[in-house]
Amino acid sequence: MDVEGEVPAAAAAAVANGLGGGAEPSPAPVSAEQLDVEAYAAQYAGRTRLARLLFIAERCGVEAVELEALRMAYDEIKRGEDTLFHRDVALKINGRLGPQYALDQAWVDSINRRAEQRKEKLESELNGYRTNLIKESIRMGYNDIGDFFYAHGQLSDAFKSYIRTRDYCTTSKHIVQMCMNVILVSIELGQFPHVSNYVSKAEQTPDPLDPIIVAKLRAAAGLAYLATKKYKLAARKFVETGHELGNNYSEVIAPQDVAVYGALCALASFDRSDLKSKVIDNNNFRNFLELVPEVRELVNDFYSSRYGSCLEHLEKLKPNLLLDIHLNEHLETLYMDIRHKAIIQYTLPFISVDLNTMAAAFKTSVSMLEKELAALITENKIQARIDSHNKILYARHADQRNATFQRVLQTGNEFERDVKSLLLRANLIKHDFNQRAGQRKM
Repeated sequence: MDVEGEVPAAAAAAVANGLGGGAEPSPAPVSAEQLDVEAYAAQYAGRTRLARLLFIAERCGVEAVELEALRMAYDEIKRGEDTLFHRDVALKINGRLGPQYALDQAWVDSINRRAEQRKEKLESELNGYRTNLIKESIRMGYNDIGDFFYAHGQLSDAFKSYIRTRDYCTTSKHIVQMCMNVILVSIELGQFPHVSNYVSKAEQTPDPLDPIIVAKLRAAAGLAYLATKKYKLAARKFVETGHELGNNYSEVIAPQDVAVYGALCALASFDRSDLKSKVIDNNNFRNFLELVPEVRELVNDFYSSRYGSCLEHLEKLKPNLLLDIHLNEHLETLYMDIRHKAIIQYTLPFISVDLNTMAAAFKTSVSMLEKELAALITENKIQARIDSHNKILYARHADQRNATFQRVLQTGNEFERDVKSLLLRANLIKHDFNQRAGQRKM
């Protein structure tokens, strides 16, 4: 029988898992200087590669990494037709990479001249299709104009053109294509309500969807939920994303991102049973986790109650994750939710916990841990009280024995009442003290 001040057998397992005060200090976090920008950018294609490179350049705080990202962005832009992006990147470089990475006005003028001619041709063709009322040609005409605007960085105009194809879609395939185009532009515009709306439209088409399209839609829905801070819904979408995604959606997301986003959202929002069934035992999602071994390990560490090791992995990943264009603004919240869940789960098996040992496990000071525990107790997430003088946390476990006795007494009282009622009724019938139907009361 456990008494306050004693630690149950689970404590031995906690110490064996590296949660005791003797845990070795975690290694230093990875510096942004160690980010392989080229390998990172190679996972993506199109405008998202440019957007991510610029995001890294703005946020990394290391000039060598910043210039490498800007150099790659400059080279990538010169292979496309977005002159506005070119001006922006050249301005950010500001001559630091030499004259070959300055604003190329001749290239800008040439691209703009060809773009004007191309635009006039596309609009002329579309007007002809609209005059002849050829629905399929009108749909394709709007798509071509949307592609033109998208290539030249005019995303709002591209969005409008893609939306206009809706009235000229005659098959499920056309509807899905329209939805995928709108989703792509909406993600880049940051209009995530449109993303969720058009994911639903695509999923509601009557014909069966190609598995690759299904995987893309789930990944896009996950991004939309992540952007709106609905982390549990985001986790569900990411863990349900099919392996067919592969590198087929590199203009939006890489398979490594699915693993990272899905795992962090799941750790922050799933309960223990969901984490086991939907993440760890999910063969499909395991394929994604294998691409990022550090994330796979931290998920396993969390589930196995190796919280110290889990938090170490998170700290190692943090510098690079802060440079992720979709995860950056959510990272602190996700990390805090994961940490709080770890603290709650750590305390569950114990009647009492030494705060010094616990602080060592969570790589923090006792005073900071006290504040965290007090906040969780106030929010009713932990049923416990803190002995601040002796630095011990005492759990307020419900008195199961007393609750059982109370239930037994209540059941006995109800049984006694029912038996007395039955005996009374039997005696009334036996002595004919019953009133027959229709008999008047005297």
